[in-house]
Amino acid sequence: MDSKKDTRLIIIGGGEDKKANKDILKEVVHLSGGRKSKIAIITTATNYPLEVGEEYKRIFYDLGAERVETINIINRREANRKQLSDELDRISCIFFVGGDQLRISSILGGTAFHCHVLKAVEAGIIIAGTSAGASMMSEVMVVEGEEEDAPRKCTIKMAPGMGFLDEIIIDQHFNQRGRIGRLLGAVAQNPVSLGIGIDEDTAIVVNHQNEMRVIGSGVVTIVDGREIDYTNISEQYPDDPLVITNVKVHILPTGYGFNLKSRNAILQRDNNDKEDQQ
Repeated sequence: MDSKKDTRLIIIGGGEDKKANKDILKEVVHLSGGRKSKIAIITTATNYPLEVGEEYKRIFYDLGAERVETINIINRREANRKQLSDELDRISCIFFVGGDQLRISSILGGTAFHCHVLKAVEAGIIIAGTSAGASMMSEVMVVEGEEEDAPRKCTIKMAPGMGFLDEIIIDQHFNQRGRIGRLLGAVAQNPVSLGIGIDEDTAIVVNHQNEMRVIGSGVVTIVDGREIDYTNISEQYPDDPLVITNVKVHILPTGYGFNLKSRNAILQRDNNDKEDQQ
């Protein structure tokens, strides 16, 4: 499950270590080709594209990347430029920085750039993103909602994401900002979707078989609402407490994994058994 060639998405919960071991960003470079990696940094989400772009550029070069480019797309006209696809030729990883996920979806969604990235996923180019760049990966994304509070019936703002993962909702900075309530509310509204909350300095690496593995110092919280028996979710009285029954929750630290299609955890002993059989 950790094959370089099989990786398609690296989804980071934000706040990744940029100064000490840089384990997650090291993995981005490693899976993108190591010394041959060519990374394009997309700064659309941030209000500080120059500063953020230069920071990641320096880090990726320090970690051994062969080529790193910063691309700041600020409007839909730029996102539809034919030359943009040429600029992304021979890139092995497209990396989305954090900021505001609505800027990503509203500026890039449905453009020539978006189509290029969707094709790049199928072609084996790695798509990575942190914070807002993680939330936008899913078909439906959380834009805002109450934090560190009991779940409410309908207090979450959601919007279409970029659709790199079907039937998934991703939330980031998860336990650090107390976002379990809003992820439960999001899954209650979209029970067919699997909710994935990713801690800071934590990431999931997803392959073409829709298996994910966890890396980093925190945990990933997975909320499965497929077997929900009852919920009172509705627009009427939105501030009332949420009722939700028979929801399944998984907590997975580094080294563990999850099959996003079968919705089964992949435990460390399963990984060890596979290694013993090889």
